[in-house]
Amino acid sequence: MENIVVTGVQGLPLIRAGDNIAAMICERVAVENGDIVSLASTVYSKSKGYTKPLTEITPSERALRLAKLNGEDPRFVQAVLDASQDIIMEHPFILSELPFGHIGVRAGVDQSNIDDGMVIFLPPDPMKAAADVRNEIKTITGKNVGVIITDTCGRSFRRGQTGNAIGWSGFTAIRDFRGDTDLFGHELKITEEAVVDEIAGFANFVMGESNNGVPAVLFRNCPSWTGHDSLYFTKDEDITRRLLKKTCPS
Repeated sequence: MENIVVTGVQGLPLIRAGDNIAAMICERVAVENGDIVSLASTVYSKSKGYTKPLTEITPSERALRLAKLNGEDPRFVQAVLDASQDIIMEHPFILSELPFGHIGVRAGVDQSNIDDGMVIFLPPDPMKAAADVRNEIKTITGKNVGVIITDTCGRSFRRGQTGNAIGWSGFTAIRDFRGDTDLFGHELKITEEAVVDEIAGFANFVMGESNNGVPAVLFRNCPSWTGHDSLYFTKDEDITRRLLKKTCPS
């Protein structure tokens, strides 16, 4: 663990639709087997054209109502509604579930780090996005790496945003300690470590949130782990979701 090396990928230009992110990363860093590449979802989405001008969006009655309620551009609100599978909370901000299971404020729709008058959507299938980048890196370099697609999210009960994993490939999301023992020989019964989110969080620290221009981060010498990919609670398990749906009906 003490030998983990973390490197921000420097020198990447502003990404445009059609750019090959994997090739651009490989031109700037030499990847090795076992490395993990963490990539900001906004950059991936821009390269794939998951963007839209606000001028092409016509707000619905619901978007107009929520825009007035929350003090937002109704066209932006419509973009959020279009990206959402289920609205969990409408006010003081829209909290929604996306088709791939992620729950986020405003469906992860973003207006930062893009031209004025544009919005960026999260990749519609972040797991496939991570797998595609991983395969492209393997094709270019012959190396087997892991890939994480990240998004910046707020947290209940705490101020501030952190990086979260919304897609990953090459390893499991959860390191499962259940059945293992602690330093005193006690059996661990509930401990499941969200390793992908921990890596995504540190990657976000390296990337920065304003004008750093470091959308990709390389991790080297991370130990391997075993576990599973059930990162999201089911609707039956998610107590917070049930309470919000009950107290903040949409």
